[in-house]
Amino acid sequence: MHSHNDLRRSLARIDGRGYKAYKEIRGTYAFPFFTFFIDHVQGDPFASPSRLRVRVPQKVASYPVQTFSNKSRRVALCSYLAGEFARGIRRVAGRRGSGKSGLMDIDAPGQEILERTAVLINAEFVETRFRVGLPAAGRRILGQQAAEMLCEDLPAIVESALFYKNNDTKTIDRYVRVNEDADFLRNRLAELNLVSFVADGSVLPRRSGVDDRPLKEGVVIPFESPPSLRVEVDLPNAGGITGMGIPEGVTLIVGGGFHGKSTLLNGIELGVYNHKPGDGRERVVTDPSGVKIRAEEGRRVVGVDISPFISNLPYGQDTKFFTTDNASGSTSQAANIIEALEVGAKVLLIDEDTSATNFMIRDHRMQELVAKEKEPITPFLDRVRQLFNEYGVSTVLVIGGSGDYFDVADTVIAMENYIPRDVSGEAREIAARYRAERKPEGGKGFGTLTPRSPLSQSIDPSKGRRDVVIKTRGLKTVQFGNQTIDLSAVEQLVDWSQTRALADALYYAREHYMDGRRTLREILDLVMDDIEKKGLDVLSQRPIGDYCFFRKLELAAALNRLRTLEVEQR
Repeated sequence: MHSHNDLRRSLARIDGRGYKAYKEIRGTYAFPFFTFFIDHVQGDPFASPSRLRVRVPQKVASYPVQTFSNKSRRVALCSYLAGEFARGIRRVAGRRGSGKSGLMDIDAPGQEILERTAVLINAEFVETRFRVGLPAAGRRILGQQAAEMLCEDLPAIVESALFYKNNDTKTIDRYVRVNEDADFLRNRLAELNLVSFVADGSVLPRRSGVDDRPLKEGVVIPFESPPSLRVEVDLPNAGGITGMGIPEGVTLIVGGGFHGKSTLLNGIELGVYNHKPGDGRERVVTDPSGVKIRAEEGRRVVGVDISPFISNLPYGQDTKFFTTDNASGSTSQAANIIEALEVGAKVLLIDEDTSATNFMIRDHRMQELVAKEKEPITPFLDRVRQLFNEYGVSTVLVIGGSGDYFDVADTVIAMENYIPRDVSGEAREIAARYRAERKPEGGKGFGTLTPRSPLSQSIDPSKGRRDVVIKTRGLKTVQFGNQTIDLSAVEQLVDWSQTRALADALYYAREHYMDGRRTLREILDLVMDDIEKKGLDVLSQRPIGDYCFFRKLELAAALNRLRTLEVEQR
């Protein structure tokens, strides 16, 4: 192992040389209080930044064992430390030279607390993984500025961010307690026969569509549960809390426009993740298999049995093995539901605003005009009850345009000025008073769910002369070989590092588990089991600092949107 003084001398020696000479500094260096790893050096100042790591021994970092004594606490502490390292970077770092020169960056969290590879902690050490644009003027090395970055700025960041004595220890305590409570609360949902819980006092509105922080200006109304839906839960750290429990079954969220229906649903759909202290949604939790469903015109669908919803298409098009390069609103929404059920979704979250109207409802007058034998679509209205009765799949549905759903609902929540009311009894009375004239079209049962096996040869990551080309562009786009996977309709992706990880997980699944016999669910269960046992690092052969937790539902969504995918039904 080299010393930090060796690094200074090396940078002085290559000062002014061509950029590729930076390759000479790759290696491991001993600093007074930490070990520094230069794992990858970029090829030029405009390429992806160099990948570096710092490892601080616990005898120096001194984090108390109780701050990372279980997974909930460890994930929370790592999330906090990634944010602290990012703040340390902002205090000292700046652009030095051309291209990305002088830029330093770590995969810092947003509002969610997610397991990340940016920071690792155990009883032996704390490790951070980050990126640096090594300084250059044009393509000539700025060795002195690189030495300032790596030998002066970096130690200052490490000392401020990764030494327990220099942290805000009260904030660390809040992080680990909040995260532990949220995991505990989510794990209790099934026992309480709930699909979601929204704590009293929660702040659900966000600042804007591009700013996920809690709304603070104007009228902000804390959430308050209707008495009939209020549930009390004892948490390990916060003690007894109350909030609205959304029961299993079929739940409608109704109300006038701009009264908070979609805001409540958005809080529920993101309750599959934990949120940091001060977010307002710290105690809003949802069944981890809850999935947002919407129409998605233009997506590719391959080999999905959508016959529970759509059959008897013109010209004999097969809906038991439905395949299209350009799905309609109704066929895409049907496929999205079946694909989610295929990998274990137990809660469907639907907003009528992003749904295909003809998929959701067919009223009496339309039934009179267009006979059932001439209408391929069985509307969701006639399947939602069957899904729960036969498969135990609950639905939470924002609806404002059709009271026919009162006939199939267990719970009806009305939002008025962002305040929820339980109007289930009123809805049942209305349904009894005004009997629906439409005829149910669901038949005797929902039908079977047909598993599929992906064929590995259809999942080709090669491009040109390179065997593997996998890149991400922002949150919603994956380049996989020659193909572009569009995830813009996968609404529960919240962090681009999730996209980065699941893109590599597609290749991992192909290489390890796709044998033409295993079903998609079996494959994804094996991948997620490997991640649970070995961590996200299992997805790469080298240390990666920008992976974070994703669910198998989003991994399945990415695979299903790969336009070369081929499958066989089982």
